[in-house]
Amino acid sequence: MVSKKSFGLYAAWSAVAALSVGVPAARAAGPAPAAIQTVPGMPPVVNPLNVYSEIGTSHLSPAVRKDLPRVYVPNLRSNDVSVIDPDTMKVVDTFKVGKGPQHVVPSWDLRTLWVANNAERTHEGSLTPIDPLTGKPGTSVPVDDPYNMYFTPDGKSAIVVAEARKRLDFRDPHTMALQYSIDVPQCGGLNHADFSIDGRYALFTCEFDGSVAKIDMVNHTVLGYLPLPLPTAHAQGAAHADAAAKPARKMRMPRKGMPQDVRISPDGKRFYIADMMADGVFVVDGDAFKQIGFIPAGLGTHGLYPSRDGKSLYITSRGTHQIHGKPKGKGRVAVLDFATEKIVADWPIPGGGSPDMGNVSADGKWLWLSGRFDDVVYRIDTRNGAVQQIKVGQEPHGLTVWPQPGRYSLGHTGNLR
Repeated sequence: MVSKKSFGLYAAWSAVAALSVGVPAARAAGPAPAAIQTVPGMPPVVNPLNVYSEIGTSHLSPAVRKDLPRVYVPNLRSNDVSVIDPDTMKVVDTFKVGKGPQHVVPSWDLRTLWVANNAERTHEGSLTPIDPLTGKPGTSVPVDDPYNMYFTPDGKSAIVVAEARKRLDFRDPHTMALQYSIDVPQCGGLNHADFSIDGRYALFTCEFDGSVAKIDMVNHTVLGYLPLPLPTAHAQGAAHADAAAKPARKMRMPRKGMPQDVRISPDGKRFYIADMMADGVFVVDGDAFKQIGFIPAGLGTHGLYPSRDGKSLYITSRGTHQIHGKPKGKGRVAVLDFATEKIVADWPIPGGGSPDMGNVSADGKWLWLSGRFDDVVYRIDTRNGAVQQIKVGQEPHGLTVWPQPGRYSLGHTGNLR
C-alpha cells in the first residue's frame, strides 16, 4: 500500500509533469485554470486542462508494477477468457468463466480485474475476479445481470450496470454485497458511461432508446434523459438496413440512434458519445445536458479510447449496424484530434473486420481491440494504423490491456484517471 506521504509526493510531482504534456497549444496560454472542486473522497484533478494527464506512459502506479503484462479477452459465446502475452503475441492461457462474459473491468484500486458475466436472459449472472499478479481467475461471485461495471470516483462503490433490469446496482467494491440501487426506467439498453471531471454526475448511454441518462452521483438520482436524434440520412439508411437484414434473435433494428461508449474531453467540458446507427460521435455539453455537435466516424461507430498523452481519441467502428454482424465487415478506426475535433487519420481493417472494445497499451504504442464478429483480437500500431491479428475464442468483446498507467480506475475496460 502506498503511504499518504508517498502519495502526496507523487501527486506533487505529477502536477508539475502533467502541465507539460497533453495540453493543446491553443489552451496552454493564459491564466492558470481554477482547481477542480471534486466530490469528497475522489483523488484530486492534477491538471484541469487534461483529465487524462495521469494516464501518461510515465505514470504507472506502484500498485501495478509487478502485474503480468497481459491482454484479457472475454469471449461472449464460448464463455471463457483468452489471455494474450503481448510480447509474444500468443494466447498463453484460456479459462472458463460464467455465462456470457461481456467486459474485463479493472477495479478502482487496480488490484483486481473483474469479468462481467451477465448471462443474458437468465438470473445466473456473476463476476469472476482475476489476480493480475498471476493472471489466474478466482471464485465467481453471483451478481444479477452484470453487463458492465464502473466504480464511483471516491472508490466506495462498484456500479454494476444491470442492463436488462434498467438499473444501476451500487455494491461493495471488494465483496460485491449490494449497497443500494438506482432505477433508470427510461433507459433501455443501459450500458456504457463516463463521469464528469469533478465526479458529481455520470452520463450513461441508453442503447435501445437512442438517448443518454444523466445520473447525480451525490444524491443518487436520475437528473434526466437526453434524446440523440439520428441524422436524416442515417435514419433512411437504417430503415433500408432494417428491411434487408435478418438479425439473430429476431431483434428489429431501431430507426433511431444506438449510443454506445462514452468519453469525456480532456478539459471536462464535453462528452463524446459513439453511436452505432448514426455512424459517428455525438458531442454533448454535460453540464447543460444538451447536444452541441456531431462528428462522422465510420459504419457502426462503437468504442472510444484516449491516447496516452490525452491529445487524441481512437474511435472504433464495427462495420455494421447489426448487433450480430457478419465477419469481414467494413470495420475501421478513426483518430480524432481533441483540440480541433477533426478526424486526422482513418485506418480500415485490411480485408475487413469488426473492431469493438479494448484499450491502449501502457507505452501508448498499440491499440488493442476485440474483433467482435471475426473471433480475433487486433493489435493496431498507433503511429500508422498497421494491424496484426490473433485468433481467440467465440465473439470477443470488452477486452482489457493490463497493466495500464493511472491512479485509479472508473471501470469499463480501463477508464483510468
